Amino acid sequence: MSQATDTETEAQDLTLVQAVRDGLYGEMQRDDDVLVMGEDVGENGGVFRATQGLIEEFGDDRVIDTPLAESGIVGTAIGMAAYGLRPVTEIQFMGFIYPAFDQIVSHAARLRTRSRGRFTCPLVVRAPYGGGIRAPEHHSESKEAFFVHEAGLKVVIPSTPYDTKGLLASAIRDPDPVIFLEPKLIYRAFREEVPDEPYTVPLGEAAVRREGSDVSVFTWGAMTRPTMEAAETLAEEGIDCEVVDLRTLSPMDEDAIKESFKKTGRAVVVHEAPKTGGLAGEIIATIQEDVLLYQEAPINRVTGFDTPYPLYALEDYYLPEAARIEDGIRETVEF
Repeated sequence: MSQATDTETEAQDLTLVQAVRDGLYGEMQRDDDVLVMGEDVGENGGVFRATQGLIEEFGDDRVIDTPLAESGIVGTAIGMAAYGLRPVTEIQFMGFIYPAFDQIVSHAARLRTRSRGRFTCPLVVRAPYGGGIRAPEHHSESKEAFFVHEAGLKVVIPSTPYDTKGLLASAIRDPDPVIFLEPKLIYRAFREEVPDEPYTVPLGEAAVRREGSDVSVFTWGAMTRPTMEAAETLAEEGIDCEVVDLRTLSPMDEDAIKESFKKTGRAVVVHEAPKTGGLAGEIIATIQEDVLLYQEAPINRVTGFDTPYPLYALEDYYLPEAARIEDGIRETVEF
């Protein structure tokens, strides 16, 4: 991993959404082929201000306000990417990505194989995703499994400002399309020191956020924080949790999953997406296929529910929160 290691390197305390902006700025400054496009990304700076100030710095030929047409945004970007540019598209909310689904899975994901390697598609599709901000319908989806299922796509979900900037840089430099989902619940929830200079965090590598010996808890995105909170509470009860933040869901770091499970023999998977067809099932299947003989208890899933995403009063109940995660971990450990 390429990181800023010089002790004199300057850094700032940034929120996650500020790290997105900083990552975009650094890559646009580094490479003239990088451009940003989407609805209101220019003069308005994006719905969450992730692109604020970029149009003043780089001009409207590299920060492009588009019509309200997700299929057109991504379709145009695919053509740009095929001919050497590196477009970063913003879809305002993940729930708005469905009109572009055909472009993403039928064209962006298949361009390399369809052209037998003649063309690649260095495209990033950014989208705020997930719930917890009291948004209306179509604004709170967590459907990352849709894209993980599609060969040819990489799927990345950061959980910290430092990782956000580094993973975004890696996504932009990657020769193939990357779906970059940003957990808006924690856009401004906390700050972390982030180097000013560009750096990368490699795609496809998980991060162990907390070492432990009793149970492995696998998670990503906004669910990393309540999972860490649950782990600290359970430590007071003598339950030692290892928390693994997957960061990249495709390609998934199966080695990290298996090595953690070998150590603990127990596992819980936490995600806010619905339970049925969620990636917890894929993680559990990987464990069953490759490290079954280390298993000491059934693997538990703490997830969202198999319902449409609820509004307002029920939102906190839908999202896995620390108390529900604690219950799931205790059930596994006490089996």
